[in-house]
Amino acid sequence: MNLNPSEISNVIKAEIKHFRSRTEEAEVGTVILVGDGIARAHGLDNCMANELLEFDGGSFGMAQNLEEDSVSIAVLSDRANIREGTSVRRTGRVVSVPVGDGMLGRVVNALGEPIDGNGMIFTTEKRPIESEAPGIIKRKSVSVPLITGIKAIDSMIPIGRGQRELIIGDRQTGKTTIAVDTIINQRDSDVICVYVAIGQKNSSVARLVETLKNADAMNYTVVVSASAGESAPLQYIAPYTGCAIAEYFMSKGRDVLIVYDDLSKHAVAYRALSLLIRRPPGREAYPGDVFYLHSRLLERAARVAPEYGGGSITALPIIETQAGDVSAYIPTNVISITDGQIYLETELFHSGIVPAVNPGISVSRVGGAAQLKGMKKVSGPLKLLYSQYRELQTFAQFGSDLDADTVSRLAQGERIVEMLKQDKTHPVRIGCQIAMVYAAVNDKMKQVPVEKVRDYEEKLYIHMENNCPDLIKRLESGYYDDCDREQLGSAVDEFTREYTEENAKDQER
Repeated sequence: MNLNPSEISNVIKAEIKHFRSRTEEAEVGTVILVGDGIARAHGLDNCMANELLEFDGGSFGMAQNLEEDSVSIAVLSDRANIREGTSVRRTGRVVSVPVGDGMLGRVVNALGEPIDGNGMIFTTEKRPIESEAPGIIKRKSVSVPLITGIKAIDSMIPIGRGQRELIIGDRQTGKTTIAVDTIINQRDSDVICVYVAIGQKNSSVARLVETLKNADAMNYTVVVSASAGESAPLQYIAPYTGCAIAEYFMSKGRDVLIVYDDLSKHAVAYRALSLLIRRPPGREAYPGDVFYLHSRLLERAARVAPEYGGGSITALPIIETQAGDVSAYIPTNVISITDGQIYLETELFHSGIVPAVNPGISVSRVGGAAQLKGMKKVSGPLKLLYSQYRELQTFAQFGSDLDADTVSRLAQGERIVEMLKQDKTHPVRIGCQIAMVYAAVNDKMKQVPVEKVRDYEEKLYIHMENNCPDLIKRLESGYYDDCDREQLGSAVDEFTREYTEENAKDQER
């Protein structure tokens, strides 16, 4: 059989023409079902997972389930302009958000678009919301402290740059306050902050932004908000958007603090999304599991070795418990993923101990390695003294005759509890914290009435900053030798003597 070259050429051209038309058909699909922020489309045969899809009318969606005859799409828009029969086309790229220095000081939605009324954000770069976490070779051990400015945390549950520390507790126990105070305390530390609000009221987010502005903290902060009124897909992608923004700064060698407030609502949004796209939401469905959802997010927090850029992301995820139940499914998931937890107790909060940190079950698994030497040396016995006081307090309720040692320990414990109290949006510099913890642990305040401890504290800070500025700087730089210890002890003793004498004179008057 002899074939003419021109016939072969015509056959190849016809095949190429038909192939192109088939490819074009696979690039554009048709919506066959829509509702509750979910669309199902037919005809997108070559669609990728997490690909950005564009609907006629300008709305966008993210490809989720890739099934044999259809694709389930999470609609990333609240505009109701998608109907059955609407065309949807591939973009060929995964969902990405704008990143860059222009994001600082701005409030954006889950797609990185500004919602603060301050005009457009000018950026030249985009990053995919989902990316691979740094591998073990690229990581460096956590050894640099992230100072929160909160005495109870910096002394007993220290956090290091690159760590993931869970903030957990019931509703209205001060979880967000701890995160906001930590952001405010980064004002002079060259740390970029990203706050992700998931499923919150718009008024709450506006109030938080106002607090940050009043504290001059918005200049180095990005707020990502997916409010309670927005669809489940937008609440689902919000933390990944925040993490992508944080990763941009980490890639530039910067240190970043990111707060996820809160991952309980994120899990609820994901479960709603899973049920709508007919994906099993339970533990048996991997990777459609809430554990995998949070682990792939929090694993992206890391401290990167200098040869790979040297930046870091420190994550503070927040989880809300029900009636203090830390053994529920979502809390145990996130506890197992993170490097420690700060547990806030409702009873402590209602008894006036703020922040309501329970040091008994709060732990930092790596922060001790990053703690400043001075604080580490001074605060060593603090957790034990606090725990002993809590035990003795329970025992003392039933005993009428207490020996002198027990009375002394109870008195010291009362002053430690009072010392650890702190007003919100008033972080304390770490050098002053070390002096105050030294005074509490070494029982320097036994002559100070409990109700005067806060006054003693304020005046001690003023005394240290005025009379020992060089010592404060050395302590904050990580130095603490025998000479520093003696200088600190004599400074605290001198102030305590002056304070008690002055207090005695006031009482005589």
